[in-house]
Amino acid sequence: MTGVESPAYVPGHGLLKGRTAVVTAAAGAGIGGATARRFLEEGARVLISDAHARRLKEYEAELAAEFEGVSALACDVTDEVQVQALFDAAVRQHGRLDIVVNNAGLGGTSDLVDMSDEQWSRVLDVTLNGTFRCTRAALRAFREGRQGGQGDEDGRGGVIVNNASVVGWRAQAGQAHYAAAKAGVMALTRCAALEAAAFGVRVNAVSPSLAMHPHLVKVTTPELLEELTAREAFGRYAEPWEVANVIVFLASDYSSYMTGEAVSVSSQRA
Repeated sequence: MTGVESPAYVPGHGLLKGRTAVVTAAAGAGIGGATARRFLEEGARVLISDAHARRLKEYEAELAAEFEGVSALACDVTDEVQVQALFDAAVRQHGRLDIVVNNAGLGGTSDLVDMSDEQWSRVLDVTLNGTFRCTRAALRAFREGRQGGQGDEDGRGGVIVNNASVVGWRAQAGQAHYAAAKAGVMALTRCAALEAAAFGVRVNAVSPSLAMHPHLVKVTTPELLEELTAREAFGRYAEPWEVANVIVFLASDYSSYMTGEAVSVSSQRA
């Protein structure tokens, strides 16, 4: 792969010290896993979740060997009972909830003319409806925490960061279901931000373009990878931790006046 080389990994600076976070779809090498690791490096306690229970437990063990304050609970974001159990567990384990990263999503490639109802509905249910379910559960927890005094002493409410995508802005053949879902995540983010401001909660989204990891590289043809990276200004894909760094910023006090925004992590917004 040609282009500018990836930068050196940025060390933690304690930006999230003492806070409790929930990160969905965090069972390994992608953006969710990178975000969980970055949050731990920044001093947060992290409850990771994923629909893949075995991989989730393996990643929990990997993180626990390096950090304190990590736990895991399997969760399918298409199941409301499991979603509520996840957020109840976060509050029960740590007494409060501060940050939620809605990373769960499902892609796929199919031209619209050949797309089945099942393909369309499955992508929308995981990617958009799942983000809705988790956002709703998080807002309820934040509202209850606010009413119980959480955030009054330190001046902070909660923070939600949703994982959207640049395809929510731009067209891409074969991605109608995924693009519609991610555009919906952006709209959901903006509306939730206005409602949540009343009880001190910020809601933003991060919109990556091409964030790759070894497992994803293996299932992507060299021709497609070359085409996609050629569109990027740096001539390379993003490392998952580079997207996670932006999520850390949005979760931290450095973005205290930002809400309702979708931040592109790419040169290819349109």
